[in-house]
Amino acid sequence: MEIRRRFNLGRVKPILISAYFISFSLFLWIGLMPVEAIDYNIIAELEIPAINLSSDVAELEMDNHNLRTPDYIVGGFSRSKNKTLLIGHSSTVFKDLFDLKIDDIVIYDEETFRVTNISIPRKDDINMSSVLAGGDKNTLILMTCAGKDLGHGDSTHRLIITAEAE
Repeated sequence: MEIRRRFNLGRVKPILISAYFISFSLFLWIGLMPVEAIDYNIIAELEIPAINLSSDVAELEMDNHNLRTPDYIVGGFSRSKNKTLLIGHSSTVFKDLFDLKIDDIVIYDEETFRVTNISIPRKDDINMSSVLAGGDKNTLILMTCAGKDLGHGDSTHRLIITAEAE
């Protein structure tokens, strides 16, 4: 009885309910605010039927030897006539890329490619000049993070999938 006299639940309950509704309304208002849209130059469409992937491909530009990966779509970069690098986050658009197998089909810009190689090298062992170097056959290189998470959207390894035009 003594505790009940000091702490009157009848008075506190409406305050708690009001605080809840105010907090919840504020959460919804902030969470539903429009996010500034990033205006990407869409250059193609990527489809990988084996993993139910369909994504626009944004044109990427080299910035101080770096390519900024879009958050939710694939980014594409080409320095050579016959080779295109396609990058995406392993936590979003390329989350199922690890399920691809040799001979799976990749459709890029309405051209059909077949997976010919899958590797997971250490990030420090990758020579991007050779990855981006052109060749005789039209080739796609799909790349995403793999291995141990280093934070800030980076990892110790890269999943690199090579697909050649049929």
